[in-house]
Amino acid sequence: MRNDGRAYDELRTLTFERDYTEFAPGSVLVSFGSTKVLCTAMLDDGVPRWMKGSGKGWVTAEYSMLPGSSPERIRRETKGPKGRTQEIQRLIGRSLRAVCDMHVLGEQQIMVDCDVLQADGGTRTASICGAYLALHDCITRMRQARLLVGDPLTDLLAAISVGVVDGEPCLDLPYEEDSRAETDMNVVMTGSGAFVEVQGTAEGAPFSRSELDALLVLAEGGIRTINDLQREYLAEPPAPRTFGR
Repeated sequence: MRNDGRAYDELRTLTFERDYTEFAPGSVLVSFGSTKVLCTAMLDDGVPRWMKGSGKGWVTAEYSMLPGSSPERIRRETKGPKGRTQEIQRLIGRSLRAVCDMHVLGEQQIMVDCDVLQADGGTRTASICGAYLALHDCITRMRQARLLVGDPLTDLLAAISVGVVDGEPCLDLPYEEDSRAETDMNVVMTGSGAFVEVQGTAEGAPFSRSELDALLVLAEGGIRTINDLQREYLAEPPAPRTFGR
C-alpha cells in the first residue's frame, strides 16, 4: 500500500463536473484527488492566418497554474508563457488534435483553456482528460446550433502519470510521490488503445525495458478506467443553449 492507502495500480478519486462555468460551451472541472483543473472550450474568431483558405480548422490549448494553486504563490506569467507552461500547453493541443478531424471542423478554431486551481501532481494529465470532455461538449453544442454538419471527434482521449517510487511501479502519482520518483512518465492514449505521446524520464538511475513495459501496462489500465468514466459522462449530452452563452 502507498502512503495514501491506494494500491499501486489504483487511481486517485476521479470526478468530472460539467458546466462548471456558465458562459463557455464546454466547461469541465476535473479532479484527480486533490488536483483540480478547470477546462473550458470556446469557439475562437477564425483560424490562424497560415490556415486561411485551407478548409481545415484548428484546436489549440493554453495552460496556467493560478496563484494559490500550490503552497507557494504562483506568479502570473505576464510576459507570455515560460518554458514549462509552453511545453504543457503544446502537449495538450497536440493530444486534442490527434482525435479531431480538422477537415470536418472546417475553418473554425476552438480554444481550450486549462487553469489549475489546485496542484497535487498530474496537472498536465488531468488537463488532457478534462480538456477532451470540454472540447466534446463544445462540439456537441456547435452541432446543436448547426455550426457543424458532422462530428470531428474520432475517438476518446485520456492521459495518466506513472512512475517508479521506492522501487515499485505506481499509477497516478500525487506530488509526494512524483517529487521523489526514480522514474517519471506521462502517457496519452486514445480510447482505441493507440498511443498519442509517451514522456518518460529517469530521475536517477536509468530504467530497464521491463520497468518501461510495467509502467505502460499500468498506464493502459488506468486510461481504460478513465475512458469508462468519460463514457458515463458523455452518455448524456449537454443541454442546448444559445451559442456563446
